Amino acid sequence: MNRPEAEKATSRLLEVMDTLRKECPWDREQTFDTLRNNTIEETYELTDAITDKNMEGIKEELGDLLLHVVFYSKLGEEQGAFDYTDVANGVCDKLIYRHPHVYGDIHADTPEQVKQNWEALKLRKKNRKGGTLGGVPVSLPSMVKAFRIGEKAAATGFDWEKKEDVWDKVKEELMEVDAEIKANNKADIEAEMGDLFFALINACRLYGIDPEAALERTNKKFIHRFNHMESRAEQSGKSLHELSLNQMEEYWQEAKQFE
Repeated sequence: MNRPEAEKATSRLLEVMDTLRKECPWDREQTFDTLRNNTIEETYELTDAITDKNMEGIKEELGDLLLHVVFYSKLGEEQGAFDYTDVANGVCDKLIYRHPHVYGDIHADTPEQVKQNWEALKLRKKNRKGGTLGGVPVSLPSMVKAFRIGEKAAATGFDWEKKEDVWDKVKEELMEVDAEIKANNKADIEAEMGDLFFALINACRLYGIDPEAALERTNKKFIHRFNHMESRAEQSGKSLHELSLNQMEEYWQEAKQFE
């Protein structure tokens, strides 16, 4: 990275934000609350680009998120609460504090040790009333939240001794789902399904798999196969619901050959 050019680009972005806030009717109207949903949308667009390994898209979406950081910082400055300098210095101070193995005399030889130190320092610094799990944002999507809960719990040592042991828990939860289905109690089925999902997400964590990415990969695979099946049905002069299950399966298997 060319440091002088990076600093020049950052300064340019701050100047553009100042100008837009003064001269653009839309930008003048924005608040923390009005930008919130846009920020969430931009974050998901970045994750889509990452999933697709679209480097041009990643670059563009990172720019959009950076704009939001600068925008929120400008709003904070106008309210006399904080500015971009405070935001940047704040994250630098946080990174230095949470990396004592780099900036201090603590030793951490593995990524797991780094994560354990990180979580311990976060808890000590913020002294949250909610304890270890108090820092998990309430508004996180449930799958991401479950993954973070598992990570934070594991950082305290509350985890399976061997990652292979998690499958016993998955099997146990699957049996409990089956039992509640046979009992035909919808509320208990929902509860046990949740436990099964949670166990599977922990399995993903232990095996170094991002459950969100794994599920999205399957979503895209299903869409591709389903669209192929629908297209082949149209080619034969039929709608999808007119096909037999055997015909659907034939087209489904055909689609797999093009993956």
